[in-house]
Amino acid sequence: MNENTALAPFRIAIPQADVDELRDRLAHTRWPVPVPGRADHTDFDRGTPVGYLQELTEYWRDGFEWRAQEARLNEFEQFTTVIDGQTFHLVHARSANDRAIPLILSNGWPGSFVEYQELVPLLTDEFHVVIPSLPGLGFSTPLSGTGWQLERTADAYAEIMTRLGYERFAAHGTDIGAGTTSRLAAVYPERVLGMHLGVDRGWLGLVGDMLPYPEGLSGDESTQLEELRAESAADRGYVGMHNHRPDTIGAVLTDTPVGQLAWIAEKFKRRTADGYRKPGVDRDQLLTNISLYWFTRSGASIAQFYYESEHSGAGMSMAPGVPSGWALFDADPLVRRAMDPLRAVGHWSEFAEGGHFPAMEEPKLLADDLHAFFREVC
Repeated sequence: MNENTALAPFRIAIPQADVDELRDRLAHTRWPVPVPGRADHTDFDRGTPVGYLQELTEYWRDGFEWRAQEARLNEFEQFTTVIDGQTFHLVHARSANDRAIPLILSNGWPGSFVEYQELVPLLTDEFHVVIPSLPGLGFSTPLSGTGWQLERTADAYAEIMTRLGYERFAAHGTDIGAGTTSRLAAVYPERVLGMHLGVDRGWLGLVGDMLPYPEGLSGDESTQLEELRAESAADRGYVGMHNHRPDTIGAVLTDTPVGQLAWIAEKFKRRTADGYRKPGVDRDQLLTNISLYWFTRSGASIAQFYYESEHSGAGMSMAPGVPSGWALFDADPLVRRAMDPLRAVGHWSEFAEGGHFPAMEEPKLLADDLHAFFREVC
């Protein structure tokens, strides 16, 4: 790590010219010609339906108020700091409780620190909350060079906690953030008080790839698992592009806001609990998140993070010496059989509600589970 440990205060201030340009680009969208027989479709089986995308685009252009959302985000104390030549952005929400525990929250794509916007106020009674942004995401841009993958990022996160004065801390993550969290626990077990992961039934798509196939399944359970694996495979087309051709997709995501909108909105639609026209999260929060990607050109740079992690040669990290808690949303009994067959996880919660973005869909449930777990282990 470099010797400059300064934390520079930061406020979001997107130039008005960039806001105006976004609206202008949205107003001049070149829409695809509907395929006969598919013009009025509302399912997401082939991706984001044009009708859904047009409605969301119209609201983004004429109804969404970036300045109001920017002001809300600026209610959080924010900093930037440089580690190994890379700028990192972080939110630091301090608790008034003098016994509060430092808690680092880690997210992945297509989320951002915006993902935790509604969760933070539910945590600061007992936690000092820290939310760093991945290198290449949001205001942790531009990328300083190649080589920023999950393992190096976890080391940088540990350094961020050191710079904030937190020698020991709790950790929570979802999506890629679950990998960052487990890596922190594995490499810094003396510092991590406990790790808490938020997962959903979509993780069953990793069975046969990153997770072993559960033993002793009935015929019906095997059929159900295969259906979930097939559904997950259909949803993971973006992974191939991010992992192997980030420059190609990056050009599209940087030049067309509707391309960026479709690329991200589909995942919020497919991995949340609600139905068509109800993305499962607040529409303004969703568009705040997507606007952040657009204004910072993060669509291209976060894809580079995937490429670097895919080609790093590192596997999943295990931290048997650190207490672990898991919160399963959109619960399915097959998930624990696949991910914790020996019942080694001491704290395992299951919720029928929610999905892949629990901090946006069910912040109260997630906050309560975080409180419960860390009260057990701290």
